[in-house]
Amino acid sequence: MSRETLRNRCFDEIGIGDTAAVSHTLSLRDVQLFAAVSGDISPTQLDSELDRQLGPSELAAHSMWLGAQVSGLLGNQLPGPGMVHVGQDLQFLAPLLIGEQVTITITATAKEAASRCVTFDCLGRNGRGMTIMTGTARVIAPQTKISMERPDAAQVSIQSHDRFAVLVERCQDLRPVPVAVAHPCDESSLGAALQAWSDGLIEPILVGPLVKLRAVAEQHGFDLSGLRLEDVAHSHAAAYRAVELVRLGKAAALMKGSLHTDELMAEVVSRESGLRTERRISHAFVMDVPTYHKPLIVTDAAINIAPDLDVKRDICQNAIDLARTLGVARPKVAIICAVESINSRMICTTDAASLCKMADRGQISGALVDGPLAFDNAISQEAARIKNIDSLVAGDPDIVVVPDLTAGNILAKQLTFMSNADGAGIVLGARVPIILTSRADSKRTKLASCAVACLMASATLGKGSTKTGG
Repeated sequence: MSRETLRNRCFDEIGIGDTAAVSHTLSLRDVQLFAAVSGDISPTQLDSELDRQLGPSELAAHSMWLGAQVSGLLGNQLPGPGMVHVGQDLQFLAPLLIGEQVTITITATAKEAASRCVTFDCLGRNGRGMTIMTGTARVIAPQTKISMERPDAAQVSIQSHDRFAVLVERCQDLRPVPVAVAHPCDESSLGAALQAWSDGLIEPILVGPLVKLRAVAEQHGFDLSGLRLEDVAHSHAAAYRAVELVRLGKAAALMKGSLHTDELMAEVVSRESGLRTERRISHAFVMDVPTYHKPLIVTDAAINIAPDLDVKRDICQNAIDLARTLGVARPKVAIICAVESINSRMICTTDAASLCKMADRGQISGALVDGPLAFDNAISQEAARIKNIDSLVAGDPDIVVVPDLTAGNILAKQLTFMSNADGAGIVLGARVPIILTSRADSKRTKLASCAVACLMASATLGKGSTKTGG
């Protein structure tokens, strides 16, 4: 179908009393797109959470968007292409609500021949007939006829993050999980723990030097009243005590504070006093990638440097169990390599084939596994079609298993920094989930990491973990 043709009206063709109008129903996407180009990214303009909390009837007027609609009406209809916008003076009398229709009308009221300036009265009414905007706009009308196709606005898109919010929402009916937080002695880690506590996800047990903990809290205005504090001498002691709290049944999850990951994991994997299971411990990023149609688990990008076949089996199973906990009934697992064909000189391809056979024989359970797949045909059905790959996983994986830590780390960071993805980090395969956050993580990413741990721990604890449970 051809696009609409825009035709302008020159100064001499415009008469006093000529009008043009446009009607539109305001959506959240309209506001988000406008904010993306205007720089107005205040929470009242953009926050879909606010939309849910307040409801449409309580949202503030999006006056800047209304003003932009007046400009669009002038530029598209009257006078149309070629006009020069001089200015507008608008008054906003009532809020325009998300989900409500608005009709904007402009009427030519004055003309100045010497400057080709035309003045328009502007009027905006909502779907209930209430006047929500009045004012005037002035333009220099074109003197040359122009005919052009309207630009295809459908090609404009906005990348939005909403999948982590779903994870947090799923925790609202669960009891907060007791979490031992190892050495949260900086603003980032302490703030993350307190925010997750405030949101009802966790009951933090802060393990660290009390002097440092209280100093950080005082410096940044954090309130530690009502929290359990465990006083230890230093970060090594904090890691040991946090793990010990899990072994004693006092905590159902661990959370990394401002100590090094190696410090905490050394205590976790200790054969004498750690939290080992029969599984190999592995790391996973639960990623919200704006350009992908669902959450994507990337594993292992942080712990196992060069996993062999047996370790990869555990990495797969850990990620599958995580995906099932997050609500994916039968996860699709793509085993990623550089190519999609088996090459005996590329161990990752023969490992991938072996993992698929393990899944066929029940050594890996609960998922559909395929590989080797190159990343393009793992993520894109079209790429798989072009290469004649017949796969139920291609184009729709829930989990991508990388050949080694380097590949996983590069992939996760590429998605983060080039595709605006967020990654909630979690350590799997230990007796309890372990929350790994970074100082560079956003607030929503840290909360998502806590939400993932909350869901995992609650699944292990059973029915008693619900707020209505026994």
